[in-house]
This record gives sequence, structure tokens and C-alpha cells, in this order.
Amino acid sequence: MQSDALPPARRLLIALAKGFSTIRRKIFLAFLITSVITACFGYFAVQSIGVTGVLMAETFDRVLMSINFARAAAADFTSMEAVFVRERENLADSDRLALNARIDELAGLLRDDLQVSQDRSLSPHAARAAQNTLAALDEWLAARDRLSTGRDNVANSWAEIDQKSGAVKEQLEILINHTTDDGFLHRLRAVALVSRTRIFNIAGVGLVVLLSGWVSTLLSRQIMGPVRAASAAAGQIASGELNATIPRAGSDELGALLGAMEIMRDNIRAMVGREVALRRSAQLRLTDAIESSQEGVLVLGADGRVAIANTRFGRLFPRVGRLAGDAGLSDVSEAAPELGLQAPGQGGTLAASQETQLTDGTWLRVGRSPTSDGGFVAICTDITALKDREAELSAINLCFDAALNNMSQGLCLFDAQARLRVSNPQFARLYELPASRLTPGMTVRELTALQFAAGLYLGHSIEELWTQQESERQRGADSSLRELPDGRVVSISRQPLADGGWVETHEDITERRLAEAQIDFLARHDPVTRLPNRVMFREQVEQAVAQLGRGTPFAILTLGLLDFKLINDVFGFTAGETLLRSVADRLAACVRDMDTVARLDADEFVILQIGVREPEEAGELAARLLEFVSGVYPCEDQEITLSVSLGIAVAPADGNGCDGLIRNAELALERARADGRNTYRFFEPEMDARLQARRNMQQDLHQALARNEFELYYQPLVEVSTERVCGFEALLRWSHPSRGMVSPGEFIPVAEDTGLIVDIGEWVLRQACREAALWPAEIKVAVNVSPLQFKSPALLGCVKAALQDSGLRANRLELEVTETVLLRDDGATLQVLHQIRDLGVRVSMDDFGTGYSSLSYLRSFPFDKIKVDQSFVRDLATKLDSVAIIRAIAGLGLTLGMRTTAEGVETVAQLDEVKAAGCTEIQGYYFSRPVPAGRVAGLIRDIAARVGQPS
Repeated sequence: MQSDALPPARRLLIALAKGFSTIRRKIFLAFLITSVITACFGYFAVQSIGVTGVLMAETFDRVLMSINFARAAAADFTSMEAVFVRERENLADSDRLALNARIDELAGLLRDDLQVSQDRSLSPHAARAAQNTLAALDEWLAARDRLSTGRDNVANSWAEIDQKSGAVKEQLEILINHTTDDGFLHRLRAVALVSRTRIFNIAGVGLVVLLSGWVSTLLSRQIMGPVRAASAAAGQIASGELNATIPRAGSDELGALLGAMEIMRDNIRAMVGREVALRRSAQLRLTDAIESSQEGVLVLGADGRVAIANTRFGRLFPRVGRLAGDAGLSDVSEAAPELGLQAPGQGGTLAASQETQLTDGTWLRVGRSPTSDGGFVAICTDITALKDREAELSAINLCFDAALNNMSQGLCLFDAQARLRVSNPQFARLYELPASRLTPGMTVRELTALQFAAGLYLGHSIEELWTQQESERQRGADSSLRELPDGRVVSISRQPLADGGWVETHEDITERRLAEAQIDFLARHDPVTRLPNRVMFREQVEQAVAQLGRGTPFAILTLGLLDFKLINDVFGFTAGETLLRSVADRLAACVRDMDTVARLDADEFVILQIGVREPEEAGELAARLLEFVSGVYPCEDQEITLSVSLGIAVAPADGNGCDGLIRNAELALERARADGRNTYRFFEPEMDARLQARRNMQQDLHQALARNEFELYYQPLVEVSTERVCGFEALLRWSHPSRGMVSPGEFIPVAEDTGLIVDIGEWVLRQACREAALWPAEIKVAVNVSPLQFKSPALLGCVKAALQDSGLRANRLELEVTETVLLRDDGATLQVLHQIRDLGVRVSMDDFGTGYSSLSYLRSFPFDKIKVDQSFVRDLATKLDSVAIIRAIAGLGLTLGMRTTAEGVETVAQLDEVKAAGCTEIQGYYFSRPVPAGRVAGLIRDIAARVGQPS
């Protein structure tokens, strides 16, 4: 029910009640209202009797005038409301101003009518009603003004105006009623006044009773309802219903009580939840601890039934682990008879602690502890390891004497009185003493006298030995060496004991001393050739440098073995070491005693030649070394042909420091290797310039990929049967911004030495696949793969990525490898080759016939193609065996199902020879030199037109 529909008095009481938020104030308010109502009606009853005579004296016209003016005031307010209702509509401002003026005019008339009604009224109630009506009118007008000026919220203002309108009407109605009562009083005159006053007083008393009951009912609803709800909620909480709903209440004491009860309920519920969580956590921790325990745990309740049996217990006694949750003591006793349990009533219990052995040999220690509820806990500990250790300890005690008797060191144990307690046989054998003379209880002096008599202390008196031993005992822990007359060296270690005694160990370290001398030798010598190593050679050179000021020049000759790594790979490391020792012997035979021969690296020797007056002397030694060192070496039923190169640096002309001279000699060695086999070269300053140029090339190679300086050229592969282009070999070219086009023979070795060939090779593979994807579908592309790329684990992924990115079919890609790829770690290399073949990529062997183990490699991996080295094609006109070799290779390829490609075909004669030999493909300048990618399509057409076939 809306508040506007309630009677004004009830609305007033509710508004007053809301202002009193506590129960005390509500009770006080109810008492106050009841008292006021009672007093008002009592006062009115007394006054009505007193004024009866006065009212009868008033004129009837005055009363009527008061009624008329009161009704006129009501009509005026009705007109004002009607005008104001129009103002609620969305009118123009000018219309709204006119309506406001009309309302003000009617308000003036209403005030005049009320004033007249007040002046002519004979009843003080009417006068007071007229004043109240004026006050209510002022409030209504004030609310209208606030709405017009927009100072309040519109919705609230309209509601206030409606409320004020009701108040004005109510006061007008009261005013009209009072003026009408005046008329009735005057009409009934005095006779009716008494009867009416009596009836009114009776009605007033009844109304007071009704109002008092109504106030009490409202107070009961405000207080007793929440009290009942609070009592019900308190009962639910007391009975343990912690999810009970606490009703909402006001801000009085009952509301505070219900709020406190809600907080109390939540706190109790939280406390119970925490307690439950703690109990569950403790239970889980206990369960986890029991379950993760390395001991078997069995918990039986007071009723003899199994409460807990962890996994470890189930493993020890599988039959118990399979029992149901209601299994009892008799079931456990039957499933685990080793525990010695008996059912209740049979007088049997588990012993407090016992040891038992299971049928599988496991030893258990079983302990029993009673629980507070009358049950017990059985803990089964696996003591098999303890039993084993006890057995081992017994065995150790038995073996201790055997170990003592057979240890490699001699041992003596003395007590605090310097008497021998224990000695082992090795002590007697070490000093060649009769074991029967070494008896427990003999003193140190007696033992020393026994050793002295055996001739172990030649050159010393017995008194000197006793004095020395006493001094050693006072030093405590000590170590010393003793040389025996027969040359042996004994290490003596003395360690004091807590009881004042001491223990001595005597060890023959003669072999160790020899080994240390050998280690010292190896630290300064090469272990294979027994020649001085780099450390000792530097010492010799530094000594020679120090003698330069005294007029003693010298030369350093660096000798390198050519293809030594290949010899190692082919013939094995044992043959390689034998060859190195043979080379070392020949070198030593060629130099003087004052000179030094050393081995610096795997395939590099160096000679320090003292007293070189002229460089020609170093040249003569170099020529002699070339003559004697290079040549044939017998090795394990076979012969190895060795070639060498020498580099020479002469001091002080080529430097006066150790590092500089060795470096210059190595530069000269590199020049000799480049100039051919079995040559020697003196150091020249321009060699250092070439080294610097090589380093500059290394730096440029690092930036060449980023600067996009590389380019691929393509040389055609021609099918012999049709003379049509069947593919192209991708050849790398470097266009340097300042050097121009750099030959691959210059930068490829540098790239391989620095490892850049891996990144460059990956770029070549990707670029070749991208460009070949634009060629006709039957044309394939061949890419050379460096041995270093096979050492990289990313090769297979690189091939996959190149094919996927370019969209080139795998069977159009061909990878060319040399025998060098298979020389080392061929197992891993073959695995990579097979994985590449599994992708569909073709694999060919390049430069076939120039290595050591070509046939074995053809058997170990099914190559798709063999490429005949161009050296055989180039020698066709001068060497008849070249034709035979090409025919043999072609026949081998035909037998193994492999294609053969002849490289380096430049003339018609060579073309005819390789055709006749049976090669299936031809490559060489006869058809075309390598061309850029942009000329590939035109070259295909030119070759097709050249042989008279459509392109």
C-alpha cells in the first residue's frame, strides 16, 4: 500500500516511528501518542460543556458565514489545483507565467476566505484549522516555487507537491467540519447540546481506545515480530543449524541483536569449518605419512577389525592387502601367520617386539603399541639389510686378517708403551725380516735392533737410530722416505692414536718414483715420438735467443707432413703413430747433437738449428731433410708414401723473439705447401702480408652473407643418350665490392677453415631450391655439400626447410658429397645420408676415383650417381689408363644401378671417349660454362637447338 493511500494520522505516526530507531524510543513514542490523544479528547470534552452556553448565544448567521467562507476556500484551492495540473503539461513559458499568476491570485482569495472564516468562527478548532490550512498552503506554494525554479529533483518535487496538496485538503476538510459543527451546535441549541456532548464524549473515549490499540498494534509489529524471528534463529543456531537464515531488521536493538547473531553464526560456521579442515588436513597428513612410510603399518580397532593397512604392509603381506574393510583379527592371523596373531578369546596377542622371517627370505622386526580405544598398532620394519650387515660384519671380521695379511703396505701398530701390537706379513717381506721374530709385545728398540742386524741401516749406529725414532715420535703425525741399501725407496707414514700409541704404514714407492720421473719426462716430451714437445722447444729457443747477443745465430725449420690426416683415416692411428716415430728417427739422424728436433702438432715437426752463419746452411739442412724424410715407409705389411714441406726462419733477420720466429717459420711452411710437395721456402715479409690478406678475407666472408654478395651460377648436366639438359650443378660465386669476382678456390678453403662454410652452404641450398623451382619440371639441381655441414646436426632440417620453403619436389634435388665426408665417423654420416635419401633427395659421390676407399663407400651406401673426376677426362689424350679407368667406373655404375657423370668435357674427342666408355651424363665447357640463374632458360633452349631437338 502506498503512503498516500494511508490516513494522515497513520502516516504521521509511521513517520514519527521511523524517526525513533530504538525500542525505548518507540515505546516512548507510543506512550506519548496515546497520552496526547487521551488528553486532547478529555480536554475537548470538558470544554464542550463549558462553552455550551456561549455557543447558544452566538448568532446563527455568524456560524453560517464561517461555513460559507470555509467552503469558498476549499473551492479556491480546488481551482488552484486545476490550474496547477495544467502547468504540469509541457506548455510554453508565456502560458506557464499566466498560470502562475492565476495561482497567485487564487492564493490571495483563499487567504482572504480563510481569514474571514477564522474571524467569524465561534470554535477555536476552526480558527486553528484555518491557521493550519494557511501554513499548509504556504508549504504547498513553496514546493511549487522550488519545482518551477528547478532547485530540487523533479520526481521528488512532484511527490512533495502531491503530499502538500493532501495536507491542504485535509486541513480544509477539518476547517469545514468544525464550521459545520458550529452550525449544528447552534441549531440544536442548548437542549441538544447536552445529549450531543455526552454522545461525543462516549465516541471520543472509544476513539481513544481504538487509537491506543492501533498504536499498540504498530508497536507490536515493530518489536514482537523481530523478537520472534530472533528467538527462532537463536533456536536454530543452538540446535546446530549453522546454515539458518537470519532475518533482516532495522537499526534498533533487535536489528543489532539479529546482526550480531548473523556474525556469531558466521564465526561459528567458520570456526567449525577451520576445525574440520584442520582435522581433515591432520588426517590426510597422517594418512600420507603412514602411506609413504618405508615400514608396514597395521592398525586394528578395539573390535579386532582392520582400520588401516598401508601399501608397504600390503606388499609384505599381500593376502592382508586384499582383505575387505570389515576383516577382523582372525582374518589377519590367517592371512599373515608369520605375525603370530590369534583371534580374541584364544589368549593370543602380538608380542611387544619380535623378529620373524617371511617365506621369501625377508626379515621383519614387528612391534606392537596399544591405542587409546583398546586396539593396537603393529609396525613391521624390514631388517633384512641389518641382518645382511650383521652377516657382512661377521664376514669382515673374518676377512680382516686376510686383508691385513695381503695388503700391499707394511703395517705396524704400537701402543702407548711403544710395544708392537699388530704387524702384517708385508712388513716382514718389505724389510726381509723373519716373520717369527716379529712378535706382539716387542718394543720399538727391539724392532729397530732387528732391522739394524738385517743390514737396513748401513752407516748409522743403533744409538743414532733410537734418538731419531724418539724425535719422530714427539713430532706426531709425520711422513718420511727411507732408501734401502738395495736401491728401493720406502715411504713411511706415522699417525698417532688417541690412546698414546701410533700406527705406521710402510710402502715401497720405487715404481711410483720411476712413474713420476716418466710423467716429468712426458710433460716436456711428445709421448709418441719421445721428442721434445712445444714446452721444451720454447725453452730451447729462448736460450738460443739469449745467445744472439753473443754472436750465435740460429734457424728454425718447420716441417709438415702432407696428407697425414688422410693417412690416419685410411690406415688407422696405429699406423699413423708408427709413421711418426719413423719420421722422428730420420729427423734425428739428419741433425747434429747441438740441434733440437721437436714435435709441435699432429703432423708438424720443428728443428732448432744452432750456429747458422748463412741462410744457405739452413737450406742445406732443409734439402737433406727433404731427401731423407720424404719417401716410402714400411708399415704393417704395406708401404706408405709420405711427402713433406719445410718452412725456414733465420734469426735475427726474420725475428729475435721465440713466438715471432716460430710464426714466421709456419708462414713459410704454408707457402711451401701451397707451392707443391717436397719443397722448402724461406720466410719472406710478403708472407705476412698474405696472412693479413687471408685474415681480411675472413672478415669479409663474415659480412658477405649479410651484404648479399654471393650469387649462384649453374653449369648444365647433359644426358648422353638424348644430349638434352637434364639438370644443373649450382656453383657459388662471390662478387666482392672492391675485389670483384673472387675465385671459389680462394674463399672456399678460408670458409671451411673458419667454419663459415656451414652458414654459406645453408644459403646455397635454399637459394638453389628457390631458383630451381622456376625451371621446367624435368630439370633437377645439384648442390655440393661440405664435410663440415655433415658435422652440423642442422643439415637434415636445413634440407627439409629448403624444400618446403621453395616448393621444389625432393626428387629434383641432388646433393653431391666427396669421400672426405665418409672418412670420419662414417656410422653417423651414413645415418644422415639415409635420412636424406628417405626424403626423396638424390645423393651422388663427387670426384670419384681420387680417394682411398671409394669401392667400400659404394658398398656401404647406395649412391644414385658417381661423378668421374675431371682429372681422368683431362688426361684422356695423354694417358691410356685414363680411358680404362673411366670405362671401369662406368661399368661399375651400370652394375650397381648408378648413373655416371663425366666432369670436365671440353672437346669433341673427350665427348666421344666418355660416350664410348658408357657414361650416362656429361658436364663441361663443351656445352657451357657456368651461367647466372637468369640465363638458365635461354641455355636450355640453346643446347636443345644445338643438337637439333625442340626446346
